[in-house]
Amino acid sequence: MDTSTDQPASDRPEVRISDPGEIAAALPHLLGFHPRESVVLIGLGGPSGGRVGLTVRADLPHAHHAMAAATLLTRSLRTDRPKAAVVVVVSEEPDLLDDRDQDVGPDRAALPHRAVVHALVLRLTAADIAVRDVLLVRGGRWWSYGCPCPCCLPGAGTPVPRGVSALAAAAVTTGQVLAADRAALAARLDPSPGERSGVRAACVRVASERAARAREVGWTGSTEEAWTAVLEAVARCRPGEPSVPLPDDELAAVLWALRDGRVRDRALSLALGDDAAAAEALWTECTRRGVPPLDAGPATLLAVSVWLRGDGAMANVALDRALDSDPGCTLARLLRDGLDACLTPGDLRQLVRQAVDRL
Repeated sequence: MDTSTDQPASDRPEVRISDPGEIAAALPHLLGFHPRESVVLIGLGGPSGGRVGLTVRADLPHAHHAMAAATLLTRSLRTDRPKAAVVVVVSEEPDLLDDRDQDVGPDRAALPHRAVVHALVLRLTAADIAVRDVLLVRGGRWWSYGCPCPCCLPGAGTPVPRGVSALAAAAVTTGQVLAADRAALAARLDPSPGERSGVRAACVRVASERAARAREVGWTGSTEEAWTAVLEAVARCRPGEPSVPLPDDELAAVLWALRDGRVRDRALSLALGDDAAAAEALWTECTRRGVPPLDAGPATLLAVSVWLRGDGAMANVALDRALDSDPGCTLARLLRDGLDACLTPGDLRQLVRQAVDRL
């Protein structure tokens, strides 16, 4: 399940969307990628009840699992305490013929995934979340499941607006780059050909050097040297510095440094300061080029960095990488639980500050 949350107004322009067509067009910007065969819940809140809040996405479930999926999605959305929600089904499945559906009558076409829609409406209503609208987005057009007008009949639909929307313009100011789909989003952390060719050998060399250094200065001294290596690498990634890949040995030094839980936890502070963008760039490079299980540390830190920006989809991708690489990574598992519970970026920021203060 993927989540995304609007950031505070100081970090991101506040944009309101109310027209169904605008909502359909906004989905990729709310999620960070173009969804396919998905069900999306968009929470609405704020003083007027129209501010976009938490957005939750899941793969479309089979009709037999619709109620279970609806329960999980509603539970996640409730964490943001929305006043209302919009349900959006994104699917290329054709209309159905269902002579058992009283709403459409015998042998009339029905929009697809009605079991999923029915389950979500029931669960949201039971949770005291008003359902503002239920939309189907398919083939560049949108329908409203509850609309009786000709434009919403199966086979009709209304074109999704084209052009640059207010939300798209706001997304550009935050540097958001849309992925074609979730797989393409995950592929951003895949290494380019040859990027890992020398890293594995460098990790072996650095491991030997670090062990020898620890015998000379002790593990405490070795940890401080590891932290210095991280800070130096962050400085190389600052905006304005030449954009060149880290040498293999320097990257390996960072990977081994972050394998130390004390260094990794200390590195959490970098997501809160002036070097947040540089740290995110470093974690991205280390995740992409790192070898398992050494890539679990930077992938976990990357999840924190992007989550604080409100990019829940990429946070999920980074945590998938961390836990695939090292299933026993405690911090990654805790973050996974928090993301599944839809912890907001503001709540995460507070938890990170508390954790850093205890170091």
